[in-house]
Amino acid sequence: MKEIILLKQGEMVLKGLNRRGFEEKLLGNAKRRLKKYGAFRVYARQSTGYVEPLDESADFEGAWEAMQKLFGAVGVCRAIACEKDADVMVATAKAYLGDKLRAARSFKVETKRADKSFPMNSIQLSQYVGGELHEAFPHLTADMHHPELTVHLEVRETDAYVHADPEPGAGGLPVGMGGRALSLLSGGIDSPVATWMIAKRGIIVDCIHYYSYPYTSPEAKEKVLDLARILVPYTGKMCVHVVPFTQIQEELRRSCPEELFTILMRRFMMRIACRVAQRNGMEAIVTGESVGQVASQTLEAMVCTDLVTDCPVLRPLVGMDKEEIVRYSRRIGTFETSILPYEDCCTVFTPKHPRTKPKPEEVEAAEAALDVEGMVEKAVAGIERVMLDL
Repeated sequence: MKEIILLKQGEMVLKGLNRRGFEEKLLGNAKRRLKKYGAFRVYARQSTGYVEPLDESADFEGAWEAMQKLFGAVGVCRAIACEKDADVMVATAKAYLGDKLRAARSFKVETKRADKSFPMNSIQLSQYVGGELHEAFPHLTADMHHPELTVHLEVRETDAYVHADPEPGAGGLPVGMGGRALSLLSGGIDSPVATWMIAKRGIIVDCIHYYSYPYTSPEAKEKVLDLARILVPYTGKMCVHVVPFTQIQEELRRSCPEELFTILMRRFMMRIACRVAQRNGMEAIVTGESVGQVASQTLEAMVCTDLVTDCPVLRPLVGMDKEEIVRYSRRIGTFETSILPYEDCCTVFTPKHPRTKPKPEEVEAAEAALDVEGMVEKAVAGIERVMLDL
């Protein structure tokens, strides 16, 4: 039996005249992710993508894991191709899904008949195959509403396909259909989730990280790169821009009121991110901010930071609480790395009583004595770029 992977499209099917472009991007992204797993044929028919290994050397398990992280596929399933014959489909279901059928207590058969020349309609085929499976597995109860197991039959142009319920895919839109953005990536829980959520909307994402050696350790920097590596199977290749941030923080500590340190630091981060984004053809900045989570994430603080950038600022987590964000971080695999006990630059020189409702005029007055442009340009000039790929 030849096992293949089916990629189920979600909101892409609603794209009208643009749909073909989204589908081609999905297939192109799939092919790039599959290269290291061997030779596969990847194509689409009637709102479904097909991933077929071309020889025995192909790493099917590796391909299966990679396709589960492919944005644009709302569901993924392992299936067996067989002849378009009702009895062959019964035999295939018994062999391929036998363990699942034996373990379930209730089932149903659901058919999609894309090939309208097939002599039985969908209901007839489901009834026939369901009856044969019930005879073979008499402990099963037919349940059309809440079955433990659904046996799916798809009758398409060249073959029929048999599979169980699809597993959830990454969803969203294919990366590359939504423009480009630069995401501020720290070593915490929030920013990797924000990066993932923006990539899920089809946006190509690079990351920027602010590194304050020796106040933060090389292990802290490596932790951030590890987070980026976890994201790459979802996002595709990315560049991490590592910004030397120590001198800016030291100058702020020397020259500015302590209670404004956090908001001033965030303003420099946004200035640098905007400069990097504009020079690299990116249309927006992404942050992991959530309203009220910390002192720098009040509405007043966000207004103050946004005033220094010409780039749109996207905050996908803005209305989420910490429990929701943690659930996402566990789902995408970043949580355990995010909680490793390595500091990041946001913990350096943290004021005892940070201003939670800063006013733009007082923040601007505090910056008046600084060579803002020179500080930004020096930091940008010192950026280290780390390229990560699949």
